[in-house]
Amino acid sequence: MSDFDPVRIGVVSISDRASAGVYQDQGIPALKDWLGRALRNPIEWHERLIPDEQDGISAALIELVDGLRCDLVLTTGGTGPALRDVTPEATLAVAHKVMPGFGEQMRQISLSFVPTAILSRQVAVIRGQALVINLPGQPKAIAETLQGLPMASPPVPGIFAAVPYCVDLIGGPYMASDDALCKAFRPKTAVRAEGAMRTPGRA
Repeated sequence: MSDFDPVRIGVVSISDRASAGVYQDQGIPALKDWLGRALRNPIEWHERLIPDEQDGISAALIELVDGLRCDLVLTTGGTGPALRDVTPEATLAVAHKVMPGFGEQMRQISLSFVPTAILSRQVAVIRGQALVINLPGQPKAIAETLQGLPMASPPVPGIFAAVPYCVDLIGGPYMASDDALCKAFRPKTAVRAEGAMRTPGRA
């Protein structure tokens, strides 16, 4: 048995062309690669590759959270101003709470590279006991958004540093990060000792 709680993570790539097989999806592999290195927990993955259709995106998020009991759901793609970009609308439609700080920080990170970052509309929400976050569509931008810019002066924190404590607060598993890649921030009173990472009674 692992010393860490298992975590259920949904990864959703939203693209008309990738879902139609026009080109190979890069979003899901990028998400799994980064999260697989960042977390020390065993991960149960649930993947969805779907087109830019608002009802279909909302349905996928509901299935992942309500049906498959994912603790964290990350989407990639469909967050710009184009007519077919409806991921934020689909995400907000299933939200119980909105977490605007995630979107604010994602745009701040991207502004370090391109002025068009202000066109991004990523949102993060809570549905039940799951955190749902919209991420950019490009693998490089996904990693930068999650990890931040530690070598910048001053360093720019990534959004993932706040994810484990957020999941704690909504009743999810204790997520342990690899500090060499991205150190999760928790108040001292919320940090567990190395030998007490599992939640009693959690499957």
